[in-house]
Amino acid sequence: MKVRIDPDLCTGCGLCSDSVPDVFKMGDDIAEVIAADVPANLESAVQEAVDDCPAEAILVD
Repeated sequence: MKVRIDPDLCTGCGLCSDSVPDVFKMGDDIAEVIAADVPANLESAVQEAVDDCPAEAILVD
C-alpha cells in the first residue's frame, strides 16, 4: 500500500497524524506523509485514517 496527501484537499485537522504517527505528521499547514510505502502492520490503521479523513485528502495508490 502506498499513501499520499492531496495538498489541495487537506485542511490540516491532524486526525491522520494523531491516528498513525508512524506514517503521517503535521507540517506547517497540512499533513505530510513520512512513509509513503506503508508497512504491512500499519495498513489497517492507515485505511481507517483514509476512511475517517473529513477532507478525503488521503489517497491510496
